[in-house]
Amino acid sequence: MADPPAVGTVERWAWDYVTGTELSAKLTPPQVPDTWEERPPPRRLAAPGRPPELSVGGRANKMRGLASKTGRARALHTFLHHELQAAELMAWALLAFPATPREFRAGLVRIALDEARHMRMYHSHIERLGHAIGEFPVRDWFWERVPTCASPTAFVAVMGLGLESANLEHTAAYAARFRLAGDEEGARVQEQVGLEEIAHVRFGARWFEELAGPLEFDAWRRALPPPLTPLLMRGGPLARDARLRGGQPARFLDELSAWQPDSPGS
Repeated sequence: MADPPAVGTVERWAWDYVTGTELSAKLTPPQVPDTWEERPPPRRLAAPGRPPELSVGGRANKMRGLASKTGRARALHTFLHHELQAAELMAWALLAFPATPREFRAGLVRIALDEARHMRMYHSHIERLGHAIGEFPVRDWFWERVPTCASPTAFVAVMGLGLESANLEHTAAYAARFRLAGDEEGARVQEQVGLEEIAHVRFGARWFEELAGPLEFDAWRRALPPPLTPLLMRGGPLARDARLRGGQPARFLDELSAWQPDSPGS
């Protein structure tokens, strides 16, 4: 592994965010420097630093018990950890793919800061429900899969066009469940996160086309590193309007919706 970047650079900010173990810095990252390294080498960090408050390795069931405050807090805790991993992996990609255009890497920083803000939104509502970060186990599932991306094309295929796109469906579904439970504020948090994810999806669509050509379903599917498939990159029902606003073509969505694991070429 390459040496850490120089202090005071954007690259060092990304390195410190991924490797740091202070919960406060994960939730509220320090200001991003203005200085970029001139010719940074690729740096592929193998794992993130984890604050002692987070117990990694468990697998809480976030789909049940949303009628209770504890059940909703458990779900939000899982979502917060998803946002944490997304923020870290944006910083990871900045370090892993230094030959990409500066505009691409600056966009990764902006998205990382968005994800940290989403974490703070979830954190606030977890506390309103009478719970705290660390009360529920978490799993570093994103970290088990995303660092297998060998190229920036694969990275945007997985993150912007995959996991963040699926979050358009998940946030809508959970907003409805929270509202059904009488938690209007929690529902609005979900809706706000989902609305802001559209720009992240649009970033993925834009850079997939910049790096690999037209956004076609088969090209995207081939860019996903095994064992990832389109099945994990969609919820139900498909948030078609939000995905269209995120730059995914109608034909792409038709094929995504119809795709099954036993489809030809899958």
